[in-house]
Amino acid sequence: MAGPLPRLEPPAAVFLARHGLSEAGLEPLPSDASPRSYCRVVGEGKLLMEDRTDPAGYGAFIRLARHLNALGLSAPRIHGSDPAVGLALIEDFGAGTYGRLLADGYDETALYELAIDALVRLHGHPEACNVMVPTYDQDMLIEEVSRFSHWLVPELDARIDIGEFDAGFSALWREALAPLANAPGALVLRDFHIDNLMLLEGRTGVGACGLLDFQDGVVGAAEYDLASLLQDARRDLAPGLEHTMLERYLAAVPASCGTRDDILQRYHLLAAQRHTRLMGQFVRLMRRDGKAGYLAFMPRVASQMQTALTAAGLAGIADYLDAKLPGWRDAGRMLATLS
Repeated sequence: MAGPLPRLEPPAAVFLARHGLSEAGLEPLPSDASPRSYCRVVGEGKLLMEDRTDPAGYGAFIRLARHLNALGLSAPRIHGSDPAVGLALIEDFGAGTYGRLLADGYDETALYELAIDALVRLHGHPEACNVMVPTYDQDMLIEEVSRFSHWLVPELDARIDIGEFDAGFSALWREALAPLANAPGALVLRDFHIDNLMLLEGRTGVGACGLLDFQDGVVGAAEYDLASLLQDARRDLAPGLEHTMLERYLAAVPASCGTRDDILQRYHLLAAQRHTRLMGQFVRLMRRDGKAGYLAFMPRVASQMQTALTAAGLAGIADYLDAKLPGWRDAGRMLATLS
C-alpha cells in the first residue's frame, strides 16, 4: 500500500529528496529470502532498494547490475546509490516475472528459449568474467552441501552425530566435484530461476530477459545456472522441455565452453549439488529465519536430487545416505507438511 514520504526513516527521505522524489508515493513490494527490501516509487519507473545489513551484497548488486548491462543483458539500471546507508534507486522492471507469466498461461517454450539465449550470451561473452566476484571453488560448493548435514539431517534423526555424518558426506562430495576444477570459468548468477527472470516489453533479443537477484554472482562452472533454470525447485517443466532447452544451449554456446559430454556431465553434477544444498537451505530458512514457505518445494527438490544423483553417476552418495539416513528419500514430503 502506498504511503506518504514522511513515514520514511530520515536516510531514505533525504536520499529520495536528493533525487527529486520528495513528493513521490511509495508502494512496498513483497520480500523474498534475502535481507533486501524494495518499494516502488509510484509513477516513476523506479524502485527504492534498501539493504543496510549486507554491505558486501549491496556493493555486489550495484557492480554486477552495471556489468551485466555492459554485456548487453538487462539488469536494472542504477539511477542513484548511497552505500553509506544501503540505499539505491534502481530501474523498475514491472511485475512480469516468469513465474507470474507462466501462471497466467504465457508461452512456456518462448520464455525458456529467451532465458537460454541470455545464458548463451553470458557464457559466451569474452568480457563476462571481468568483474570482481568470488570464485565458486570446491570449498564453497562443499560448504553448501554441508547445509544438508547441519540442517536437514537433525530434522530427520536427532540421534545422528552430525560431525561424523558430514565428514563422510563431504568427502564423497569432494571426490565427486573434483572434475569441476578443470571447467572453463563463467560468470554464474546462482539464482537463475523463474522468480528472478522477467519479460521486458519494448526490448528485443536477449535484452527482453530481465535479470534480478544476481548479487551472489561468482566465477565458476557455467552449467550451474543452466541447472537452476531447467531443474527449478518451484515448478515442473512441460515434458521434453528440459531436453529441448539443453539442445538449444548446446547448439549455441562456443566451443570454449567444452564438449557436449563435458557440459552435460557438469550439468547433472551441479544439479545434484544444487538440490542437495536446497534440501538443507530450505530447512535453514524455516528454523533460522522463520520462512517456512519454501518447504512447499521440498517434495520436488527431493525428487530432483535423487534423479540428478543418478544422472551424474553419484551412486556412492545415494548409497551413503541410504545407509546413514534411512528415510531421506521421503524427507521432502514429510517436511512439506510443516510449511
